[in-house]
Amino acid sequence: MTDFNDRRRAEEAKSAQDEMNMFRVTARRNRLLGVWAAEKMELSDAETESYAKAVVQADFEEAGDEDVIRKVFGDLVSAGCDIDEAAVRVALEQKAVEARRQLIGEA
Repeated sequence: MTDFNDRRRAEEAKSAQDEMNMFRVTARRNRLLGVWAAEKMELSDAETESYAKAVVQADFEEAGDEDVIRKVFGDLVSAGCDIDEAAVRVALEQKAVEARRQLIGEA
């Protein structure tokens, strides 16, 4: 019985760690996407940092990525950037890969 409890606790700990890692990757991805969009909008360094934080915060509005995509795409269009939603989705995927690589490099 002790082995079963130990195994269960280990699985719960691994699950919690996996969830934390996914959160970190997603937050980093969103920040990178915010920096990418800020460059397209030609924001200053201070504005870029603030905007990147706003993109990370936007992800807490609803489950999934649609809230982030909607914010970034809307802001890019409002800033007069010639871009479509598909380009934002591609950038989001690219930034996810970059975020994973960065976090693996930190480990």
